[in-house]
Amino acid sequence: MLTHKELKARALERADVKAEYDRPNEEFQLLDEFLKARATAGVTQAEIAARIGTTQSAVARLESGRGKHSPSIATLQKYADALGCRLELRLVNELASRKVPGRTKSST
Repeated sequence: MLTHKELKARALERADVKAEYDRPNEEFQLLDEFLKARATAGVTQAEIAARIGTTQSAVARLESGRGKHSPSIATLQKYADALGCRLELRLVNELASRKVPGRTKSST
């Protein structure tokens, strides 16, 4: 039987698996930003909860990304405000970011 480490290594030998594994996961990046901001501010989950009018367990669910429901933009804004941060949301054009350098429309 393969160990987890061996199975992972074998799976990552496949180009399609490696590409998906290396692709940034926006949800986890956002959660990581929240955790870093809270740590930098030196604030506990309980303190955030008190500032935004919720419970410590609700903040823990928000930070873990394992809640049954995704937090609303309003909740994320309250969390950011409680840390003295600004929440920024933006759309990134996937097609534009995949363009091949040096190619123009006329050369396709």
